[in-house]
Amino acid sequence: MSGSFIGHFLTITRHRHKVIAHCARAGILWQGLLHDLSKYSPEEFIPGVKYYQGTRSPNEGEREAYGYSLAWMHHKGCNKHHFEYWTDYDPKTRHVESVKMPLKYVKEMFCDRVAASKIYGGKNYHDGYALEYFLKAKDRRKIHPETSELIERLLRMLAEKGETAAFCYIRKLKEY
Repeated sequence: MSGSFIGHFLTITRHRHKVIAHCARAGILWQGLLHDLSKYSPEEFIPGVKYYQGTRSPNEGEREAYGYSLAWMHHKGCNKHHFEYWTDYDPKTRHVESVKMPLKYVKEMFCDRVAASKIYGGKNYHDGYALEYFLKAKDRRKIHPETSELIERLLRMLAEKGETAAFCYIRKLKEY
C-alpha cells in the first residue's frame, strides 16, 4: 500500500507540474496552478492509491472492479477541462447532449492531454502520441463537434509541427 501511495502521489504531482508548465506556455498559467487539485481529495486520492498501476489511470482499474469509477465521476464533475463536464439535458431531444466548451478549457484540455501522454507514455512519448490516443476513441466520444474539431486540430499541429509551434498558436488563439 505504501508503494502505491507514494507512486500515486508522485504520478499525479508530476502530471500536475507538467500541466502547469504547459499552461504557462499556452498563456493560461492561473488555470495550470489550479489544475486537477481534486485529485488530492479523499474521493479521488483513496481510489487512486487503491487502483494505482503507474502506467495508466487508476480510474481504469476501478472501472474494471465495479463497472464504473466514482473517482472519475467526481473528477469530471469538478474539472471543466474535461469534455465530459460539458454535457446537459436538452429539453428538445430529451437526451443528454454535449455542449461546446469555452476556449480556455479546450486550451487546458490540450495541456492536460499532452502532459498525461508524457507521464504515461514515458520513453515511448513522441509529439504524435496524444493525437494517436485521441483518434483511437474518436468515433465513440460524446463531445461537441466544434470542440472535437479544435482539440484534434491542436493535437495534429503538435504532431506535425512540434510543441513550440502548437503552444505559440494556442497562446494567440482567441476564439473558435
